[in-house]
Amino acid sequence: MGHAGTEQSAPPKGATEAGKDGQQTWTISELAREFGITPRTIRFYEDQGIVSPAREGRNRVYHPRDRTRLKLALRGKRMGFQLAEILDLINMYDASPDNTDAQLQHYVEVLERHRRTLEQQRRDLEQTLREIDDQLAHCRQLIQQQD
Repeated sequence: MGHAGTEQSAPPKGATEAGKDGQQTWTISELAREFGITPRTIRFYEDQGIVSPAREGRNRVYHPRDRTRLKLALRGKRMGFQLAEILDLINMYDASPDNTDAQLQHYVEVLERHRRTLEQQRRDLEQTLREIDDQLAHCRQLIQQQD
């Protein structure tokens, strides 16, 4: 998922004007369009505490921190992390932004654990596929014997 400080990039095309504090801001529609997700997905991440937009009237206003956290959450989801793991990693970066060694070590441990899990799942799938192939071959053999 990377260090939050390294995730900052130039504001995407279509970002709204700078907010009252001079920071670039985005609407929910702009972020949804940028990341190819629905506004409902962003609201879900808001409910989970991953993003916390400001409000201007009835509108949600997202700041660079929200955009970065959303980007990290979506990356974690693509990699197959559980929501609790994603939130833990994101919050770790917020809690100690200057302690990159500890952050990176924790991230390495999470990645290694996740990799081991995926490798076991792959072995399980390969075994299941071999069993299916064996059953298919057996069924085809029985069909040929009946002909």
